[in-house]
Formats: sequence, structure tokens, C-alpha cells
Amino acid sequence: MRELPLPTMPLSELRAPAAPRRSLPESSATAHASGHEKARFEVVWARDDDDVRQAQHLRYLVFATEMGARLSVPQGSPPEHDVDMFDAYCEHLLVRALGSGEEPGPVIGTYRVLTPAAAQRVGGLYSETEFDLTRLRPLRPKMVELGRSCVHPAWRSGGAILALWGALAEFMVRNKLDTMIGCASVSMRDGGHVAASLWEQLRQTHLAPIEWQVRPRLPLPVEELQRDLEVEAPALIKGYLRCGAKVLGPPAWDPDFNTADLPMLMRINDLPPRYRKHFLGA
Repeated sequence: MRELPLPTMPLSELRAPAAPRRSLPESSATAHASGHEKARFEVVWARDDDDVRQAQHLRYLVFATEMGARLSVPQGSPPEHDVDMFDAYCEHLLVRALGSGEEPGPVIGTYRVLTPAAAQRVGGLYSETEFDLTRLRPLRPKMVELGRSCVHPAWRSGGAILALWGALAEFMVRNKLDTMIGCASVSMRDGGHVAASLWEQLRQTHLAPIEWQVRPRLPLPVEELQRDLEVEAPALIKGYLRCGAKVLGPPAWDPDFNTADLPMLMRINDLPPRYRKHFLGA
């Protein structure tokens, strides 16, 4: 990733005051962490640099320490933080586990959200470093980019990610936005055969219409890889597909993160009724 100076963080027109902090009732967001009892979650939008730094530290733990990504961060960034030029323009959604006294705990999950107005200010989307998104131009006025999603390994039972998704859905509806895009990563530790096989499956079942399809700038060489393995989509991708997401084209290769990245698009209107009821109460 290109090393760029980190600009000061602007306050965007869609920042946290429109999405107040809220705690999720135990029935809608519970999880068993390794060695922990059930926990309630609090979902909040980052309101200051300290909140963002906590998200960046979690991202470092997941992407660099756990997954072995080679992170190129702007000069002057704090150690053990995943930082890039887009962070300063994004809204950062955080989920914390509440302690027994309801006091907020550490950040255990995060997403970052780049709104249409913020994308204009920064000059584009992170996804555009990996894909030619020309065909998505008609969607961009109401399209946000989701990125850098991760959950601490001790809290991956499902509750944390559902809490994040519920807050994202509310954000989209509140701000009259209708489309979400992002890159869903598949590990390349096996050399890319799983990713190539997954793409072969999804292109037959979940490929977006031609008018939305995009091209990778550094394609994964799927023609040179095994494409007939019996593979199951990673949990996050499987969740997106259940919510009506489409794959926009073949995967790009990200050598820094050692992943194959699938471009994905999800529209609020395509949410199946049961997920619309769960996330939006509609």
C-alpha cells in the first residue's frame, strides 16, 4: 500500500451525532468469547481520535499479527496500528463488550464507512486501488464503501458482526443511502486455489448483472489455479450473500495482505424480508 501523509480528520456531515450510542439487548447480540461468560454489546460511532486509534489497533492485531499482512503506514503513525490515508475521511463503527457494571470495554469489532461526500473529498474509494469501478458511476451518489471489517478472534461467535450490521443498516436508511460496496478477502496461504474455486462457484450463482461488473487491476491468475475444489465461503462472505449481496467480478490479488479480494455489492432494497425485519424492524 502506498505510503501517504495522514491528513487531519474532518467532521463529515454524516458523523456520529446522527447515530447515538446504544447497547444491544442480550437477546439480539450475545456471544461466548473464549473463557468468557455471555456479554452484551455496545455499538457506537467513533467520536474522536482515541476511538479511531482503538479501531486501528484492533485492525493491526487481526490483519498484521494474526493474518501476517505487510502494512505500509503513514510516517508518524503510532506503532502496532493499521493506518492509511482513507481513515481520516471515514466514519468508524465500533462494537464494545459491556462489562458487568455496564462500563464500556475495549473495541472488539469495527467497520469503516466512506460516504459519497467523503469519497469526493479524498478523491476516490479504497476499492479503486484494486478495481476499475467505472460501471458503478451511476450508483455513486448513494453508495458507501465498507472496509477494514474485523472482529477480535475471541469474539467471533456471530453476535458482534450482527450488531455492526444492524447499525450499518440504520445508518444507510437514516441518510437515504442505498448501496454498499467493498472487498471481501479470501486467504492466499494455499497459493490461491481456494479463492479461485470460490470465484468459480460464485460466478455461477451470485454474479452481478453486466452493467455493474468491474475489473481487477491486478487479477488473481485464476486460469492457472485449481478451480474445482469443494470449498465453502468464509463466514463473512456467506453472511453477505444471505443478505442479497452480489459479486461484481473476478478477484484481485492483494500481495500486501496476501489475500484474494472479491468485489461485492449489496443494496438495501435487496435485503430478504427476514433480514430487513431483523435489522430495520420493517
